[in-house]
Amino acid sequence: MCRLFSLTSSEPISPMRAIEALDVMKEGHDGSGIGLFLTDLSGPFQEFKDLPILSGIFTQDGLRRLDAVMSEKGFVPKFRLTLDMNQTPPGTPRREVYLTQVYEPPAHWNDLEPTIREQELTRTRLTLRHMGQVEEDMVVFSFWPDVIMIKEVGDPMEIGRYLGLDRKELYAGRILAQGRQNTNYGINLYACHPFFIQGVSTMTNGENTAFVPIKEYLSTQGVPGYEGYQSDSEVFTHILHFTLKGLGLGLEAYKHVITPLQAEDLEAHPDRDFLHTLKQACRRLIIDGPNCVIGCLPDKSMFMVQDRKKLRPGIVGGRPGLFAFSSEACGLDAAIPERDKSKDFQPMHLDTAIVSPDCQEIRICRQTQPLPHLH
Repeated sequence: MCRLFSLTSSEPISPMRAIEALDVMKEGHDGSGIGLFLTDLSGPFQEFKDLPILSGIFTQDGLRRLDAVMSEKGFVPKFRLTLDMNQTPPGTPRREVYLTQVYEPPAHWNDLEPTIREQELTRTRLTLRHMGQVEEDMVVFSFWPDVIMIKEVGDPMEIGRYLGLDRKELYAGRILAQGRQNTNYGINLYACHPFFIQGVSTMTNGENTAFVPIKEYLSTQGVPGYEGYQSDSEVFTHILHFTLKGLGLGLEAYKHVITPLQAEDLEAHPDRDFLHTLKQACRRLIIDGPNCVIGCLPDKSMFMVQDRKKLRPGIVGGRPGLFAFSSEACGLDAAIPERDKSKDFQPMHLDTAIVSPDCQEIRICRQTQPLPHLH
């Protein structure tokens, strides 16, 4: 198993706070990798909230190719942050450049509809990813406004210190952190959680044994970005994206897609006709666990869900202004010891635990409740 930890805060905080919580849960992960998703960025990135940020790892040759391609496409660099390594890698492959770069898109993008602009950002990311996979000179994790992603092989705490992830430039209001590389495949940075597409990010502790039919269904939808799948957990991100963008539904419907109600509960539900149709239409997206999923939405809401088997731990707690979603209570204790523990919540298989962008409380949505968008 791996371990998951996320923070949602009214004030920017260091990614190391999440990594330290992972370290407390170290018995639950093997220390073979770390993945970070950062959004609601502060510092220099706050000046460029609407401009896309490219995150990835490059060789010097890859960096030159990147600069040439982006220039040709009309992207203008506005700000660059590289992570400087001044010591021997802690069992981590020696990389040449960890890059986070803000770009101003081509001028004609100003006239694009938001959905078209989002698709173009995704296509640009995929173009760079495919280029890098051919030459093995660039690994591209994200290309999106107000998002930074960092992934590396090795012990999370050692990598955090090695890369200097406590620097003020990386402070963020929303942080997802996962300890351990993918369980079922070879070590591959693209297989490291969290995963991301168009403002949607998730990470998972578990095993998705329904991976193949889900992957095949998503791959036929004609959506840029539904590809790759070095991890069986990446489909959770894409199903959420499909729920929000493709179906036009809210987060409350996500559980109805991945873990539909059983017949008896479905018949008793006030929205049974809609949910029956949804279950039939999305039957190939039903997951088979055990899985615990933590994610962040484009509006900066954070959530946790469990599947019906409920065999992967998960707990949510905190105080107004700072909440955490954790695989274990000890991780929560390490990050927010001053909270009221009586208000901690462990989601069951019908629950979606949500902390809204105002970061004031934990809201519980149960699958037995009416769907808000229908009422």
